[in-house]
Amino acid sequence: MGPGQGGLEDVAGGVRIAYVMSRFPKLTETFVLFEMLELERLGFEIEVFPLLREREPVAHAEALPLIARAHYVPFLSLPILAAQFHFLARAPRTYLATLLQVLVRTLPSPNFLAGALCFFPKCVFFAREMERRGVTHVHAHFANHPALAALIMHRLTGIPFSFTAHGSDLHVDQTALAWKLAQAAFAVTVSEYNREFVRERSGHAAADKLRVIHCGVDPRRLGRAGEVASPTLEILCVAALRTVKGHRHLLEACRQLQSSGVPFRCHLVGGGPLARELRAEIERAGLGAQVLLHGPLPREAVLERMRAAHVLVQPSVVDRAGRREGIPVTLMEAMGCGLAVVASRLSGIPELIEDGRSGLLVPPGDARALADALARLRAAPELRAELGRNARARVEAEFDLRAGASRLARAIRECSPG
Repeated sequence: MGPGQGGLEDVAGGVRIAYVMSRFPKLTETFVLFEMLELERLGFEIEVFPLLREREPVAHAEALPLIARAHYVPFLSLPILAAQFHFLARAPRTYLATLLQVLVRTLPSPNFLAGALCFFPKCVFFAREMERRGVTHVHAHFANHPALAALIMHRLTGIPFSFTAHGSDLHVDQTALAWKLAQAAFAVTVSEYNREFVRERSGHAAADKLRVIHCGVDPRRLGRAGEVASPTLEILCVAALRTVKGHRHLLEACRQLQSSGVPFRCHLVGGGPLARELRAEIERAGLGAQVLLHGPLPREAVLERMRAAHVLVQPSVVDRAGRREGIPVTLMEAMGCGLAVVASRLSGIPELIEDGRSGLLVPPGDARALADALARLRAAPELRAELGRNARARVEAEFDLRAGASRLARAIRECSPG
C-alpha cells in the first residue's frame, strides 16, 4: 500500500472524476497524466475533457489509453448547439446568468474574455456529457481557462469542482481568481509560495479552501542514476524552450565553463518557440561541439538521459510578463533518480531543494553563479553523490506521487455527492 493511501480503494467507490485541462496530451505535463493514472489505480473512474487537442510529434506511452477515450470536440457542431438549447429549455435563467457572469468577470482580461467566448459553447456540451456519464466531481488543472471551464460546468449541473494552480497560469493574470475560488469546493496549490500568492490576492476568507498538494513522482518507477565514469561533466536540462526556463543563462554559463577549461557536454531536451534562436546562439558562442539539442523526448528516453548525466540544471527565471515556475516536475524526477541538481532560487523551488543538502540553488539569471556551481560539482564527485542520495530521500518523503494523489482523492471524496 502506497504512502498515505490507507483504504482509498473503498473511498473511490462511486466517484467518477472529469478532468479538464487546456490541452491533452501535452508532453511537458506529465504531472496531469500520472495524477489521473494514479487515481485510476486507486479505483476512481476518470473521464478526460480537454479544451483543445494537443498534436505533438511525441507522446508518452502511458498517455495512449487516455488519448483513445478522451472527449475531443470542435468549437461548434450540431451536438454542441443542441446542448445550448437543452440547458436553455431546462434552466434558462441559470444558463443566461452563467453566460453573463462569465463575460462580466472576464471583461478586464482580453485573454480570459476571448477564452470565455471561444470555450463557453464547448463547456456547455461537456456539462451535458458529464451529466449523462454520471460524473460526480470535476477537477481542472490550471487556474486560468480550465478552472473557468469547470466553474461553468458546475453552475449548469451542480457538480462540485476543484482546480490546481501551478505557475504562469496563476502568476500572470489573476482575473476572476477570487470568483473561481469562491465557487470551487476547494483549490490546490503546488507550493506554499503559491498558497500565499493566492491568499494575498483573493482574501484570507478563502484560505480554508486552499490545500497545498505537491505534484509528485513515483521514485519506485524511476530507477537510480549511477555515477557516470567520465571526466567530462555531463549536464542535462529538460525543459520547454521558452524564456521562463532560462536557457540563455545556461548557455552563458557553458561559455564561461569553456573559457575556464572545464570539460563538459550540455544536453538540452525539449521543444518550443526558442529552438531556432538558441541554436543560433550556440553557434555564435562556439559551443556547437559541447551543447547538444535533442528536441522533445518521451519519458523513458528522458529517464535514460538522466541516468547518463552527472547533474540536471533548471535555470528558471521570471519573464517580462511575470511568468515563473511552480515547482518543476523535471527536478523531482531527476532528484528521484538520485541525480545532483542545480536550480534557481525562485518561486516554490526552495520548498523542494534544500540548498547544499539535496541540491544547489543559485540566483535566477546569474550565469556566473550557475557556472561556479557546475564547476564545483565537476570537481567533487563525492558531493554529487551525497546530494543525489539526499535528493532521492527528499522526494520520497515530501514529493511522492502516490501520497499526493491520495490527499487529492480524499479531498474529492469529501465533497462528492453521496
